[in-house]
Amino acid sequence: MLDALAEGEMCVCDLTELVGVDQSTVSKHLAVLKQTGIVEDRKEGTMTFYSLKICCLQSFWECVESVLRNNLKEQQAALG
Repeated sequence: MLDALAEGEMCVCDLTELVGVDQSTVSKHLAVLKQTGIVEDRKEGTMTFYSLKICCLQSFWECVESVLRNNLKEQQAALG
């Protein structure tokens, strides 16, 4: 969902379709992300739209990926 939101604002219905789970599950996850300050929401009538609140998320994922790659290389080297 975060990758999708990095592309732009999305409604709960679109996110539900994207991840293939029921709306209550998506809403619960979005509530946690909102509480932690990662996403924000905007209401338009009965629809709620979500967007990323922090702009550094992409570089964070790249950093995590780099750490995991380095750890894998070190483990492979240790195994010989």
